Amino acid sequence: MPLQRSDLPQEILTQFAQGTVIPAHPLALDAQRQFDRHRQRALTRYYVDAGAGGLAVGVHTTQFNIREHGLYETVLAAAIDDQRAWTSRPMIMISGLCGNTKQACAEARTAAGLGYHAGLLSLAALASASEDELIAHCEAVSQEIPLIGFYLQTAVGGPTLSSDFWRRFALIPNVLAIKVAPFNRYRTIDVVRGIVDAGAEERVFLYTGNDDHIVLDLALPFTAMRNGQPVTVRFRGGLLGHWSVWTASAAKQLAQIKAELARSNGTLSPELLALDSRVTDCNSAFFDVANNFQGCIAGCHEVLRRQGLLEGIWCLDPNETMGPGQSEQIDRVYKLHGDLSDDAFVRDNLTRWLA
Repeated sequence: MPLQRSDLPQEILTQFAQGTVIPAHPLALDAQRQFDRHRQRALTRYYVDAGAGGLAVGVHTTQFNIREHGLYETVLAAAIDDQRAWTSRPMIMISGLCGNTKQACAEARTAAGLGYHAGLLSLAALASASEDELIAHCEAVSQEIPLIGFYLQTAVGGPTLSSDFWRRFALIPNVLAIKVAPFNRYRTIDVVRGIVDAGAEERVFLYTGNDDHIVLDLALPFTAMRNGQPVTVRFRGGLLGHWSVWTASAAKQLAQIKAELARSNGTLSPELLALDSRVTDCNSAFFDVANNFQGCIAGCHEVLRRQGLLEGIWCLDPNETMGPGQSEQIDRVYKLHGDLSDDAFVRDNLTRWLA
């Protein structure tokens, strides 16, 4: 049965509106590059206990080519089964959707049938399509599951989209949110303008995917003009590949931002604002910015490997691995910013997660 926004439990909608930490779930493989069900379960348990409010599965960090390997439904089913078995608290479950309209609709039906609440819709496969064609595609997929728009950075295949596209997208009734991840301030503001122009700022929730500006996206207000009047919106939370590592610290950082905003009527301390550059420095190593994001997935695997959650950094594509010098960059940020890690938390719980 198609899933509509009105079908979602109120506790899920409330959690989405209040804002939460949603890590993009990696894929655990063994040395033969086969699905490692044991380690995958451990990862899900880690995210639950780290305080994540949801999980995004089948997305870029999970490796889009799980589809070519016949793993899409297997990986989605594993995550939701393990999440439900490990905790009774409600968590937002988001599936990645990609490909042409037929494929994306089929994936949406699979996700909804498994119990997922929303689909994060990548438009990378339709990068050459017109905006009219893209909106028609989004409308078709929205008939199957509530949508989260995805402004994917161009460096990994995302198309450039206008503020008018985002206005039209926000007007689709079964849209829940937009993950804003162009890694570009101008394009981020285009999304804000689009939502405000649609009058959808209370209905369509903004989530940051800008791994290069996580703290500031969460901390600062964004203002656009409508009918000559300023309209201010905020990012509610984040849906981030960066948050696939050091997740317990990310949950604490979001809680700290929310607490300071509530306590100080919107004024944040210089110390918290300065945290943005430190988190971004860590991201530069994890995502392999020096090599144009070549090792963005393998770098996150390396952090999880060092913590003992993964046995190796293997990806489905043998050519997808860390970039030159990336391991040394991860060494560097561990030395400089190790206090931002959650290594102690993982060390204290790893045996239980692997049981």
